[in-house]
Amino acid sequence: MRHLKEDNPKSKIKNKVTMVQAFKTIIWPRRKLVFIGLVLIIIRSLSGLILPWQSKILLDEVVPSKDTSLLYNLITIVLLAIFVQAITSFLLTRILSVQAQYLISELRAQVQKKVLSLPISFFDNTKSGALVSRIMSDVEGVRNLIGTGLVQLVGGSFTAIVSLIILIKLNAWMTLFVFVPLSIFGYIALRAFKYIRPIFRKRGKINAEVKGRLTETLAGVRVIKAFNAEAQENIVFEKGVDKLFQNVKKSLTATALMTSSSTFLIGVATTGIMAIGGYYMMQSEMTTGEFLFFTLILGFMIAPIVQMSNIGSQLTEALAGLDRTEELMNMTAEEDDQERSVQLETLKGDIAFDDVSFSYEEGKEVLHNINFKASAGSVTALVGSSGSGKSTIAGLSATFLNPKSGKVTIDNQDLSKVKLNSYRQYLGVVLQDEFLFEGTIKENIMFPRPNATETELQNAVKAAYVNEFTDRFEDGLETLIGERGVKLSGGQRQRLAIARAILANPKIIILDEATSNLDTESEALIQKSLNELVKDRTTIVIAHRLSTIRKADQILVIEAGRIVERGTHDDLISLEGRYYDLYTYQAKI
Repeated sequence: MRHLKEDNPKSKIKNKVTMVQAFKTIIWPRRKLVFIGLVLIIIRSLSGLILPWQSKILLDEVVPSKDTSLLYNLITIVLLAIFVQAITSFLLTRILSVQAQYLISELRAQVQKKVLSLPISFFDNTKSGALVSRIMSDVEGVRNLIGTGLVQLVGGSFTAIVSLIILIKLNAWMTLFVFVPLSIFGYIALRAFKYIRPIFRKRGKINAEVKGRLTETLAGVRVIKAFNAEAQENIVFEKGVDKLFQNVKKSLTATALMTSSSTFLIGVATTGIMAIGGYYMMQSEMTTGEFLFFTLILGFMIAPIVQMSNIGSQLTEALAGLDRTEELMNMTAEEDDQERSVQLETLKGDIAFDDVSFSYEEGKEVLHNINFKASAGSVTALVGSSGSGKSTIAGLSATFLNPKSGKVTIDNQDLSKVKLNSYRQYLGVVLQDEFLFEGTIKENIMFPRPNATETELQNAVKAAYVNEFTDRFEDGLETLIGERGVKLSGGQRQRLAIARAILANPKIIILDEATSNLDTESEALIQKSLNELVKDRTTIVIAHRLSTIRKADQILVIEAGRIVERGTHDDLISLEGRYYDLYTYQAKI
């Protein structure tokens, strides 16, 4: 699939997607199918003209002559024309509509791939439900570009032009009378499309917001019920759907204007044709068959024009969706950073922070001149009060964030210059609120290595003491855990996450409050498995339970974004400083 080209990968938002761009990137690569569609619709259009032509012959030649053989021939020709119309209609749907749905699936995969390539900061500022809407809904409209919509637009134009030529030959004055109101309708339709496109574009944004909020509501249903907050959530959602309704109402108003104007103007044209045609027939300047032929062909000219107004609305919606898709496709992926050119072939595991400062917002630093080294195979513990900067240091170590100044190095290589996939293949992370996927316990443990052997799986299960609770389950490792592991306790989820990290067999481990959800018994079990997990691996541990990090090679005490103390447990206890206060306070508890 060729998505709309990223002419400027640094740009966030490009200008509106034009029909020319859509033609080059979506239609032209499928030109053979589109050409077949055009041929089919031209054949269908021409075969449709057979009926009015034969109707003229029926009234002007067959009926007056009372020739039954001519009647049989006429019926045969009409039936053949109808059969051709049916076959071409089937082929159009089968070829183009199926291809359009295939294009939608390709585009969705492209957008999802692009979204996953974006940096963590993007997801921190974007609702997951909104992204789901953009991936699934925004690309829907392209079916009108490659499907029957665009082909009908072109085919309808062809039919209208052929019909216009026939009408002029039949009666130029009657045709001119019809052409004036149709021209007025065309002008109104073009103005309406220009008005509708921004509405469709805004609708995609509103739709994403509403779906995003709904996704959050469903995910947080326990919190909502716990605080008896169903009513206020209902109000928030109702406001969102009303905003969506107001947007739809605007587009419907414009569409209604086109529909009503077409009804009125075509009605005027039809009335005029009746008057003029009646006059010509009374003057014997037009036969009854010619009048019927004219009115039927007029229908063939008008129908595509009215249909084109609907198709034009669909194409406008498609381009509005592509506008929003283009915004995503032009965002800079993590790996698109031209400065990331270093490929790590092997990794020892020496991590160093060299005068690192970081801020999430301009002018509001959360880390100030951080300096430390975590040697390969060592355990570095980060302790301190909430909001002191511990998780930010972990995020920098995991390349989820980049320093604003200074540098983080891995084996003396600047991490900001290293290709992310070559570093993250050696990385393992166990988060405080570990994310589990809906599925079985086994599937979640094997997530980082789907092809791991049964022996490797069982070793990870035993090392993290997962078997201590799965052995009690009827389905064992095949037990379904529900969305986000809701059927497991906090301690069970944490052990499952640690088993996943053990199976990944990384060289660098980031443990963010890895024992925070564990009871005393589970903590003792996990501590044993963690001792095995961190062996010979560079480990950065964030812990509030200081008893779990007594054996760390170095402990960094972080306060207000600065390292205020560093050393081993015994060193820091002897200092009787901040660490001593924290440790003795917890000991009393």
